Amino acid sequence: MQFKQLQDDMIAAMKARDKVRKDAISTLVSAAKKVAIDEGCRDDIREELVDRVILKEIKSVKEQIDTCPASREDLLAEYKTRYDIFMEYAPKMMSADEVEAFITEKFADVVASHNKGQIMKAVMPELKGKAEGSVINQVVAGLCQA
Repeated sequence: MQFKQLQDDMIAAMKARDKVRKDAISTLVSAAKKVAIDEGCRDDIREELVDRVILKEIKSVKEQIDTCPASREDLLAEYKTRYDIFMEYAPKMMSADEVEAFITEKFADVVASHNKGQIMKAVMPELKGKAEGSVINQVVAGLCQA
């Protein structure tokens, strides 16, 4: 996701007077700016950084939904709406088949060792933010048994 696109969508939500959407997108924009400042790239906010921030915010709001008491229906509805808006901006994740193809193609020498720890250590930096950790873990476990 391009940072400029996030900003444009936030402005469009402001013009449409859609406060809920504006607040949700604003959360993503400010979180991305904060991480960019922390990493020293304030002027050039990369797409990878924005995707990482979006995934982190999705995880955070998912935890809020899970821990919210059922009696607080107003809060639960707000969290679910925010989650739905965040999901619109979430990067597309790789499927299990795509992960397996990627690992067998790029890390064939490491996979040959059948050492799950070594494979995970080699693969995770490449696939972080591109695939769910649980999917990667399942694929690696399957490759180790083969």
